[in-house]
Amino acid sequence: MFTGIITDIGTIRELEKRGDLRARIETGYDTQGIDLGASIASDGVCLTVIELGADWYDVEISAETVSKTNLGDWQVGKRVNLERALKVGDELGGHIVSGHVDGVAVIVAMQDEGDSTRVTLRAPKALARFIAPKGSVALNGTSLTVNEVDGCDFGINFIPHTKDATTWGDVAVGDRINLEIDTLARYVARLAEMS
Repeated sequence: MFTGIITDIGTIRELEKRGDLRARIETGYDTQGIDLGASIASDGVCLTVIELGADWYDVEISAETVSKTNLGDWQVGKRVNLERALKVGDELGGHIVSGHVDGVAVIVAMQDEGDSTRVTLRAPKALARFIAPKGSVALNGTSLTVNEVDGCDFGINFIPHTKDATTWGDVAVGDRINLEIDTLARYVARLAEMS
């Protein structure tokens, strides 16, 4: 489990396509404190650490994960949002995030509003019904509050701190973004279907 509060920005150092995709991610984390088998959310996708170095870790990404996320778009040099898994007693600053991406949204518009940036994304139709104004979503692993919803489109506002502390300062119209809907929204919708 994660909170959607990004604690490091990693860089893709190597990519190797075998049966699955293997990635080496450079990190500022103290890798001596990371165990093999640990979970680290990388752009919102819960990935298992399979090898460690002084300032990097390796993960294997299944073909299934590549097909459901934007990880197939990764290139060497790309910066990615990182978050280590929660430990008992950690502060829950965002919302409960599983690292199990539901689908990919696409940035359809961006507009500066003062020092902040308003970003409009288009969600897949099957997921749009789970997104509500003032509800939570995780986008590329970042816990965010939805401002407004119009059909499949929804808006997020990024303050300067978020753009500096994450990769959100790097995005552009047309970028594909990992979308994890709020777990609570999923259960509320399921209950409504059953009544």
